[in-house]
Amino acid sequence: MQAWIASFLMLVGGPALLWHTTDQGQALTAESARRLAAVTRGTPVTAFTLETMTGATVLGPKEGEVALVEFIFTRCPTICQSAGVDMRQLADRVRAAGLADRIAMYSVSFDPGFDTPEKLADYGERHDADGELWTIARPQASVLPRMLDEFGVVVVPDPLWGYTHNVAVHVVGPDGRISGIFDTDDFDGALTSAASLLQ
Repeated sequence: MQAWIASFLMLVGGPALLWHTTDQGQALTAESARRLAAVTRGTPVTAFTLETMTGATVLGPKEGEVALVEFIFTRCPTICQSAGVDMRQLADRVRAAGLADRIAMYSVSFDPGFDTPEKLADYGERHDADGELWTIARPQASVLPRMLDEFGVVVVPDPLWGYTHNVAVHVVGPDGRISGIFDTDDFDGALTSAASLLQ
């Protein structure tokens, strides 16, 4: 009898639980739920201080600008390299749209102990980051956990590749809120989102 009741409750309650945890069926993975939340709730992020590939310190996003932020680690042999290629193309799109003075792009390392300014500069050189519109940077190790948490980035140590992590471009508006999260090769989506925040 108890097994029957438990089965009945699971049958009735399971769909309701699934409906609730997937934002009414709109998000069927943790990543899609994260992206949906960013769009619908405007996740706030704290202004971040970064050391760039030139050794300079920047505070982003600056007042009135939109920041396009991705997270990488430079010794990644796979997806971070293709993400660098994508960011280069996105930077080209930003320039072509005449928005290079109102948008800042950051590839932020979550491996600041290894990724010295020299390593960041090498990655930047390989992917043609100009250090003006698009820079490669690292946060202080002490603020990294908060930054990853606010951006919803999950980093898991991986003995084979170093780390496993979610890769995306986060659009941060002038109000300091994430307004969209896009695949690194969704140039139109990221640029349209950024441009809409500058109107």
